[in-house]
Amino acid sequence: MRVLVVVPTYNEAESLPGTLGRLRGAVPAADVLVVDDNSPDGTGDLADALAADDPSVHVLHRAGKQGLGAAYVAGFRWGLGAGYDVLVEMDADGSHQPEQLPALLSALEGGADLALGSRWVPGGAVHNWPRSRQVLSRGGNAYTRLVTGIGLRDATGGFRAFRREVLTAIDLDGVASQGYCFQVDLAWRAVRAGFTVVEVPIDFVERAVGESKMSGAIVREALWKVTVWGAAHRAQQVTRVLRRGSGSPQETGRTS
Repeated sequence: MRVLVVVPTYNEAESLPGTLGRLRGAVPAADVLVVDDNSPDGTGDLADALAADDPSVHVLHRAGKQGLGAAYVAGFRWGLGAGYDVLVEMDADGSHQPEQLPALLSALEGGADLALGSRWVPGGAVHNWPRSRQVLSRGGNAYTRLVTGIGLRDATGGFRAFRREVLTAIDLDGVASQGYCFQVDLAWRAVRAGFTVVEVPIDFVERAVGESKMSGAIVREALWKVTVWGAAHRAQQVTRVLRRGSGSPQETGRTS
């Protein structure tokens, strides 16, 4: 499989060299695409310098900060256009450990279409998070399962590997562009499209340098959107049940 690891950056000059070094050591055959949103700290220039010394590292420059999801979508489109078989999401800040990427890729080789690095399945762990952050993450994922019916323990995690067929089947233009919304939306679309999604336990380590891009506004947006999506999905389920009960013709196609 030709593997491309998409690494979005905004002010990650301190962490990027170490992350790329570990990634190239863990999965030497994989290529890397750094998607930089015109970082004021010079991350884009640093990425260019790293790419000049390593032909497996590529850089995509964007005009400004446009959101995590938009950066990943841009990276996915670049990778799909270049013919990669597998596209990986990974943070630049070291919270996603490159040494665990082989486990995600092994899950794809074993038949999965999407492998999610999961903090909340047996064997998964979180390090250096306050109790409040753990409660927020666990609670958000429990709420997502309840409202949408998606059976994933960690739908909000951002360390994941996709077969290209998943991304070509999903309407990338319609995917929510921010933080937790983006991750939940992608995973839910994959499940509803009938793809095989598995969760692989990972050790998540809180970043040692730089500042988190997550904010209260992003969390609130995610809760609101998940609620809207779940309500629409449940309404569709009720409509299908009523149609079956009335003997109306059924729609064709895969549903969940």
